[in-house]
Amino acid sequence: MPPLSQSASISSTAAPVDENGTSNAEDQIVTEPLRFFFQERYAKLGVKGNFMPLAAQPTNVELADWLAHQTVEHFRIVSTIVQVIFEVDGNTGRTICNNETCPKMTAGRHVYTWLDARKEPLPVSAFQYISLVQRWMNNKIHDQKAFPTDPSPGDTTNYAPGSLSNPIDERSMAAGPGNPQAPLTTLAGHDWIGKSAGFPETFLNDVRTCFRQIFRVYAHLYHAHWVDPFWHLSGKNNAEGWTDLNSCFVHFCSVAKLYGLLSDKDAQPMQPLIDIWIANGSIPADAANGACAVGPQ
Repeated sequence: MPPLSQSASISSTAAPVDENGTSNAEDQIVTEPLRFFFQERYAKLGVKGNFMPLAAQPTNVELADWLAHQTVEHFRIVSTIVQVIFEVDGNTGRTICNNETCPKMTAGRHVYTWLDARKEPLPVSAFQYISLVQRWMNNKIHDQKAFPTDPSPGDTTNYAPGSLSNPIDERSMAAGPGNPQAPLTTLAGHDWIGKSAGFPETFLNDVRTCFRQIFRVYAHLYHAHWVDPFWHLSGKNNAEGWTDLNSCFVHFCSVAKLYGLLSDKDAQPMQPLIDIWIANGSIPADAANGACAVGPQ
């Protein structure tokens, strides 16, 4: 196990309340040691280069279709990773992340609570929270009014590769463009991102909410499970553990920052690691500077 540093982590603040029945964050005043994953030697990736080729919008794809694809793809990726902590231990008969080990959905000093039907904060365990995120996002991306991503007649484009063995409906792993030839819209007047492709005016807000929730799942994976199981997975059965986790998260961060889908305030629980990747080029300058940011955050 890596040596433990006693340096204090940077302070963080509470995140805003989400809309659409998602979640709220509460700030707790605690002092905690610098996490292993905030050290540069543990920021390396399991792949070479950066993820800009996978983040950049193709010239023949409408922006809303591309953002919908990115949302579905990163939901697919994080759902795959989550299976590691949801796997049942043969010795204990329990999952690694359970109601006892993680009674709250935390990321360092941040505590995330779900909003119930009355929009009241509802404390839930991390296992419950992540399960609710998966269910909420699965419903959202299958809602053709919110994510009209069914391919047009004769369109065979299928962005998201592969399939996924998890409780989430496998149909959520693929999203084709609604109208790749449609011109880009702007946020001026009565236009909005995706209007010409049939996306609702709330689409961009829905995408940002999805990215915020995916980020929180990643933040919990790092703060609560980086050592167990990801560090312990390294080298076993050719698994890389924490470097693969880093690769998935830096891919997510590159997309989120490139299009302005995650605020700096929401990113605070993982900002030291993000700063390392910006400094060493794992998150390229264009992405770090939000070169393709859409609308106000």
